[in-house]
Amino acid sequence: MTSANFQTRDARPETQGAAEPAPALIRLAGVRKLYRTHELETTALDDVSLEIKKGEFVAVMGPSGCGKSTLLNIVAMIDTPSSGRYFLGDIEVSSYPESKLVNIRKHNIGFIFQSFNLIDDLSVYENVELPLLYQDVPKKLRKSRVREVLELVDLLPRAKHKPAQLSGGQQQRVAVARAVVGDPKLIVADEPTGNLDTKNGEDVMDMLTTLNEQGATIMMVTHSPTHAERAHRIINFLDGRIVPDVSSAL
Repeated sequence: MTSANFQTRDARPETQGAAEPAPALIRLAGVRKLYRTHELETTALDDVSLEIKKGEFVAVMGPSGCGKSTLLNIVAMIDTPSSGRYFLGDIEVSSYPESKLVNIRKHNIGFIFQSFNLIDDLSVYENVELPLLYQDVPKKLRKSRVREVLELVDLLPRAKHKPAQLSGGQQQRVAVARAVVGDPKLIVADEPTGNLDTKNGEDVMDMLTTLNEQGATIMMVTHSPTHAERAHRIINFLDGRIVPDVSSAL
């Protein structure tokens, strides 16, 4: 991945005749997620089946409490399904133990959270470097890669700053850099513009659009119809289910 000037562009690929369909990177089949207490059982996901193709940008929309974040957490392997099957590429991971999921997650998935989730005591550089430390990347390569992504999000001059010294928009750009530094197969974004003003929100969406154009696969939960329109496809969610008339621009 190389440095880029983030400009508003249409992420939808141009049609250039017949081409081989992209393979599925993510596939869920009949996934259900139940949360139980002594007095109550709640169905967060109810028989969800979907595919996300390699290189696709998918937006997930729906009212609060409809299961969007649960879906994202399962796709990101932060949570596991109560039943059903989850495939990453050709590998079924839904029955893997947590110890195995951790290893798969750190090499394949990058996270962007609404609340940034930066570590206050670490510098911008150190926050972005963390995924590479978890992957045991050699120091020289870590340094090169962190510099590259900090240039990508226009924050290299702030590398020694702490998160508290940055604006909200800058903190989210650090979160984007941290998500992509390990070159993950999938970037998962949960309301990445939810805590930002309009200008900074558009800047983050420009970054995601450009990353997708450079080949990143992105799954994003959002309440913003305008931001959802940046995606190739919108998955509408209601009461733990995918609404049947899923819109698609593919």
